[in-house]
Amino acid sequence: MPDHQPVPVKFDELLASEFDYIAQTAIQAHEDRARVSSFYLIAVGSLLAALFGTQLFDPEFFSRTVDLMFGGLFTLLTLLGTSTVMQLGRLRAAWYESMLAMNQLKDYMMSENESLAKAFRWKTSTLPSKYKPGSVSHYQAVEVALISGLMFGAASFFLQQAFFSSGILQWLISVALGALTVYVQLFAYRLALK
Repeated sequence: MPDHQPVPVKFDELLASEFDYIAQTAIQAHEDRARVSSFYLIAVGSLLAALFGTQLFDPEFFSRTVDLMFGGLFTLLTLLGTSTVMQLGRLRAAWYESMLAMNQLKDYMMSENESLAKAFRWKTSTLPSKYKPGSVSHYQAVEVALISGLMFGAASFFLQQAFFSSGILQWLISVALGALTVYVQLFAYRLALK
């Protein structure tokens, strides 16, 4: 049997390959974040276009069945919004993990060659926090949570209208439930980044 020797790998090439892989995972997290939020906005926009394309403003149009149907559709969009907010949180966490891995490599390279310390702006000690209110990821989560809160407020309005007579209390309950949905989703986003 021939004696197989492992193929020699240059240390610099290995580090460069690992660094490239980590950079690609960070880029992928950014791209996925844009796709996730765009999908939700398109889903909501499509439903709203369909609603306004119907006989929505005809008073004869609304029946208990239609109110229940709209309540169910808006509830479904709220659940989709919650899923989107959680995905945005996980994608921000994935980006952060990529940055930690990249900085671990940079820290090692700087320990081997101290002159490299001047070349890197981001180090492990200067990395932005995982939960950063001013980040694009946070703004996307706020956008989705606001739209999702509006969807749940509409769902509660239609579900109440199916069983009770219209009044100011119905509007107040819908607004309160919509605002609570926004708060809960943003709280869940923050928890996903702890």
